[in-house]
Amino acid sequence: MLTARTDQLRVAVLSTARAPGLDYLLERRDLVAFVATDPANRDMARAADAGVPATVWDMRAFYASVGAPRRDLVVRREFDRQTAALLAERRVDLIVACGYLHILTAPLLDAYRNRIVNVHDSDLPSYPGLHAVRDAVFAGERSTRSTVHLVTEGVDAGPVLVRSWAFPTHPLISDARRWRSADILKAYAYAQREWMMRAAWGPLMDEAIRCYAEGPLDPSTPRTLAPVEPAVSLEQAVR
Repeated sequence: MLTARTDQLRVAVLSTARAPGLDYLLERRDLVAFVATDPANRDMARAADAGVPATVWDMRAFYASVGAPRRDLVVRREFDRQTAALLAERRVDLIVACGYLHILTAPLLDAYRNRIVNVHDSDLPSYPGLHAVRDAVFAGERSTRSTVHLVTEGVDAGPVLVRSWAFPTHPLISDARRWRSADILKAYAYAQREWMMRAAWGPLMDEAIRCYAEGPLDPSTPRTLAPVEPAVSLEQAVR
């Protein structure tokens, strides 16, 4: 495992359409790269404005150039090989996948073995996948959490490193489940997910970087964050 002072770590963020919590991270860390696989990434300009080398590495265009669907993992291996080369140019120590929506394959995983972490929507290992918060809400969970885990070959299967504090769910869920109202549950799950992403993902990424700097890691005892107060109150935000 990597061991270094926090200020010596060369950290890159890998994202798709957006990177929730990036503002929080940029206030505390000097990133060496921001790579987006979607040219419409909402946070690309924010990273560039902060002086971070920001690159569009367009997955859709890459697949179109070879006439393959994006589910083709053979093509993904070549895409990831070139991603690894791109990050090597920046001498990256640690990759933080934030809002990254694609499966990572061997060329990138091997190049950065035990040096890629991912911010996941909900609590692992109970709720993997892209609809993790929705699954937790449909299951009637009384609270949800976001997690940071080590990226391995299995999707959302790597050891959990950091958990957020608990985000309680509303009693509305019990009524909606009793009514079998899928539309209410889906709408609520969206709001619950956004709440966690905006409140916890920045602190989670920051703590994951700290974990690597302090090393060696002990994935058998994941850290749990205490709640972080928002920089701007609700009253200030709506003025």
